[in-house]
Amino acid sequence: MKNSESSKIRIRSSGVGYFINGIQTLFVGLLRIWTIPIVLMLSVASGFTTYYGLSHFITPWIALVITVAIQSIVVICSLEIAGIHWQANRLRYFSVVCSLLIALGASVSFSYFKFYEISEQDTLHINRLNKIRSDVKTYVDRVLVIKGEVLKQQRAEMEKASLDVSQAYFGTHAQIVDGYKHQVGEGPFWKHYNQIYQEKKQQQTKFEHDFSELDQNIQKLQASINDLDVATNIESSYYAMLEHFQDVQLKINLLSGNIGQSLPEAPLLMTYNQFTADVQPSAAMWSDFSLFAFVCAAMVDFFTVLLSYRLEFTAPGPLTADEENLVFECLRQFTEFRINKNDELEMTIEKSEIERARRYSDWSRMFAVGLLLSRGFLRKIDDKTVEFAPNLYPLIAEKMADKINQLKAESTLARQADDNEQLQN
Repeated sequence: MKNSESSKIRIRSSGVGYFINGIQTLFVGLLRIWTIPIVLMLSVASGFTTYYGLSHFITPWIALVITVAIQSIVVICSLEIAGIHWQANRLRYFSVVCSLLIALGASVSFSYFKFYEISEQDTLHINRLNKIRSDVKTYVDRVLVIKGEVLKQQRAEMEKASLDVSQAYFGTHAQIVDGYKHQVGEGPFWKHYNQIYQEKKQQQTKFEHDFSELDQNIQKLQASINDLDVATNIESSYYAMLEHFQDVQLKINLLSGNIGQSLPEAPLLMTYNQFTADVQPSAAMWSDFSLFAFVCAAMVDFFTVLLSYRLEFTAPGPLTADEENLVFECLRQFTEFRINKNDELEMTIEKSEIERARRYSDWSRMFAVGLLLSRGFLRKIDDKTVEFAPNLYPLIAEKMADKINQLKAESTLARQADDNEQLQN
């Protein structure tokens, strides 16, 4: 009989369900253990970005101390919130929440600068390149407008000079006196106007040649600006662009003296160091708000708080065998239990009406409650109730199993004693 019962117990304890339950328990335990380094790594990552932004405003070693304090407050308050209820101690609860919100606000605010730099680096390069393009285009467009006006004036003067030469040849020019009118040929009037025509023609040819060189320089400048967007060696490409810009500026200055009028002033382009400078954290980053950078900064701290909260409190040390027996026996003295909204076992720790009437002393069981609260095995909901923490269930289950096995053993011994007594009778 005993052998059959023991074999059934062995089969049940080594069955598929027991194996699956063991694997699941091991997996959950490993996840809880793995959560600790994840929280630490997230805290270090958030601390790095916080320190980066903070170090641009204050002394680096002070920024490091403040960063460590901020990240410590985030993790500690997240763990503490998981173990308290606002109804139990409202002042403590709200002080912890306010501390956490202040630490998160500081962490996210200064981390935002680092993520802003990363996310807006390409945008900043494009904006700087577009600024150069815009300045050069405005300058060149104003020069090309004056160029068109000069060429138009030169063509008008050429046409007038050509007409004067033709009229002087046929003697129909208005400046010819009456005695020389209608005399066809290359007379003194024709030579005079022909000289003017040839001078205008040479001047127009020179202008066209100079403007053609200017157009070529402008094309080279525009090509060098376009190369900045795809060049592998930004430094050499940028200095090549500045060289082409100086060539255009020099050519325009020479043309300004030739046409006898002032041309627009050239823009002052940024230097190479200014063009490639990194983003410096400043309050201007908030005016040019980047939602993506803010979400990234907040996401790191959000996961830190979430995992810390889910990790909850872990008991600082296991209970001794005597403490386990004391806790089990004292908890059995409570009578009001229920499952609360957190799906945890909740019990009322105050005296019942009958206990008050009998002046029952609950010192021993309240001592057990205080011990479990300080060790993290119980969590206080309010002044009257507490709930079991997840790490208390295995302890109680083990004690209940021992108690059941003890009762079974006593029952077996009693049955055997009755059988032996019947046999003797």
